[in-house]
Amino acid sequence: MSGTATPKVRPAREGEAAAAADLHARRITEGFLPTLGAPFLARLYRRIVRDPGSFLVVAVDRDRVVGMCACTEDLGELYRTFVLRDGAIAAVRSAPRILRRWRRVVETLRYPAAEGAPDLPEAEVLAVAVDAARSGEGIGRLVVEAALAEFDRRGTARVKVVAGGDNAAALGLYRATGFVDAARIEVHEGTESVVLVRSAP
Repeated sequence: MSGTATPKVRPAREGEAAAAADLHARRITEGFLPTLGAPFLARLYRRIVRDPGSFLVVAVDRDRVVGMCACTEDLGELYRTFVLRDGAIAAVRSAPRILRRWRRVVETLRYPAAEGAPDLPEAEVLAVAVDAARSGEGIGRLVVEAALAEFDRRGTARVKVVAGGDNAAALGLYRATGFVDAARIEVHEGTESVVLVRSAP
């Protein structure tokens, strides 16, 4: 520990969506979504906070978001809601990036239905990020454990998470919080990912 206070972990307020999106854009390098930029992610994170089937957990220290964990009970439904309610504005603002990466857009939108493993749960931990200055303090574990407690409170028995097959830090975090390897998939062609599943105790 660096001597700094343990941050408060709680559900995010809508006004914190942009800070969580900025963390995602700066700290998560794998996958497609970070390439669309923080403004696109901020709109997606606002939808996550508003959506009754989704939620965002943040770690806050002195009114600053230093960690986050975004989750949903049904990724396909979240994407459908986002496209219907936010898609037009998000697409216009991110059009050049989306057009350059249109194949990855399609792969991302198809992902929940294209896993090839029908027994995987719908509920998912979508993203976990911690401020670089607070790395190594256990904040990632705090936000993941808080998110799992929220899934338990909602009665969600099984939750999945997807991490890059070579992302040892993420895989270690998820395994340490009760996830077990369940499948290997390619969300994006040529890039292997591991799907891990956690069952409620």
